[in-house]
Amino acid sequence: METPASAIVRRAVREGHPYQPGMTLEAARRQYGLQRIIKLSSNENPLGTSPKALAALSHLSDLSVYVDNDYQELREKLARYAGVSAENVIVGHGSNELLELMFETFVERGERVIMARPTFSLFPENARLREADVVEVPLVDGVHDLEAMAAAVNSNTKLVLVCDPNNPTATCVSPAAMARFVEKLPARVLLAIDQAYREFMPGGTDGVALAMRRPNTLTYRTMSKAFGLASLRIGYAVGHADAVGYMQRVRLPFNVTRASVVAGLAALDDAEFVSRSIRANAEQRERLERDFARLGLFAYPSSANFIAVRVPVEADQAYKDLLREGIAVRSGDALGLPGFLRITVGTSAENDALVAALEKLLAAWRQTAAAGASH
Repeated sequence: METPASAIVRRAVREGHPYQPGMTLEAARRQYGLQRIIKLSSNENPLGTSPKALAALSHLSDLSVYVDNDYQELREKLARYAGVSAENVIVGHGSNELLELMFETFVERGERVIMARPTFSLFPENARLREADVVEVPLVDGVHDLEAMAAAVNSNTKLVLVCDPNNPTATCVSPAAMARFVEKLPARVLLAIDQAYREFMPGGTDGVALAMRRPNTLTYRTMSKAFGLASLRIGYAVGHADAVGYMQRVRLPFNVTRASVVAGLAALDDAEFVSRSIRANAEQRERLERDFARLGLFAYPSSANFIAVRVPVEADQAYKDLLREGIAVRSGDALGLPGFLRITVGTSAENDALVAALEKLLAAWRQTAAAGASH
């Protein structure tokens, strides 16, 4: 008789949950019979990809040859972009891989890991896979409660994670609050700051500068968003050379592809595209915030390229109703933020369609909410 895998798998894996991306566009087209869907669900760059990156990829050759496993040229260029030295930079298959690598490098079973709730879903999943003592501190008004997170630190604490701007709320912590928090945090505790959306954040804490000032700090960035390279998966982390060096020991060889390196190097020269992406996002983000307010919908103030907006009905219903209108967003029910939708800031035309769909649906949503409240 065969032994099922469930009998031998690690308990933490058996009890965990796989990452749940939004419904694919092809699945939505089939299910709802749609010809065209506007995708505002994955926080991708609505302007597309850096033209310099695309041009570099068109001349790519030598795919039969392994890439330089040290990634020296890419690390040096990222270091110049971030204002640090190459020894302070590690690259990965998206920042997600580097976050997982940090857990693998530093977190032992039973050690305390502190994070917000809700925050990026891979934080608690990575911690539970390492059988850590997970402490989730609820947000206050959509923002990290850094005072409560500091109060949760004990002698067994190994790691504190701060997602800034936070996913899924798009809020950032004030630099003053971050400074007070860091002052209280014991030097032995590893601080991880996930700043995947840093380019879109007006003001806020410079996580790279903080990582250079405070040993045992790692700040995560990505080229998926502002550079438009999401499918090529280029993430990087910045920290003191010793912390980065230990992660390099654990990193899988050749974890970033040659195509990704070629595109990343070219995209780092495309300041015009990045500036245009940041400018367009700021303009359309402010426009959407005005539209949501006009429609009577509460939204958390966004410091990213997406907005978390409260809807009058259950988030899953709103998500499905918008899909039927050809608009794909993310339901907050899947992100630990019930009652909200997470909506990527699109182009002007995409946002026109989103607002028109909301105007069409809101009356029925409010009737449903009123009927539910009367029972």
